[in-house]
Amino acid sequence: ILKDAPILLLDEATSALDSASEEAIQSALDRLMVGRTVIAIAHRLSTLRNFDRIIVMNNGKVIDDGSPDVLRNRPGLYRDLLAKQHGRHHAADGSAPTGERVA
Repeated sequence: ILKDAPILLLDEATSALDSASEEAIQSALDRLMVGRTVIAIAHRLSTLRNFDRIIVMNNGKVIDDGSPDVLRNRPGLYRDLLAKQHGRHHAADGSAPTGERVA
């Protein structure tokens, strides 16, 4: 960040923050990422909402790839994880939410 590097690597950049702090940091990161290549590792998928492309990996293998909008609407691991983080459950086969809430 201090060197104004063209590539920014983020590894769980907001993982240990409360919601208010996460929003403030994410807003600053969104501004910082403009015009840069960003490689981010994240389990909190909301931090990736403004990315152009997301590569979903599982057990070291690429299993999906696309924009946040494409992945959110396509059955698969990304959509399942996103639903769980929002308190809904979608089966990988694309079936409707079951009403199950994830704590």
